[in-house]
Amino acid sequence: METVKEPQTITLYERLGGAEGIASIANDSVDQHLKNPVVSTRYKYSDIAKVKSMAFEFMAMGTGGPQTYTGRNMLDTHRGMNISEQEFMEVVDDILVALDMNHIDQKEKDEVLAILYSLRKEIVRV
Repeated sequence: METVKEPQTITLYERLGGAEGIASIANDSVDQHLKNPVVSTRYKYSDIAKVKSMAFEFMAMGTGGPQTYTGRNMLDTHRGMNISEQEFMEVVDDILVALDMNHIDQKEKDEVLAILYSLRKEIVRV
């Protein structure tokens, strides 16, 4: 007999579609950043496949998945980049577009938004 999880025990990772869903969200987010004139120049010399891989690992681990994030922490990654509030908001907006593209419900979008805002002090003007 299959065990049915109670709604409150289903992780955000699972509600975002597990590894497959989060990979799609991460890829779509980076693709949106690359199309966004406010932030696209930040990726000019980046290995986009690696950026997508790191975005996937970070999002998967941060939402309760079994993946391990192998990148640098947010503060070290963004230190010295002088990222503006506008750039941060553009990235957040791009991620929200990616969530919409992947048909993510509002409750999950709100949770992702809360996570993103919790990272703001480690990204903006550090």
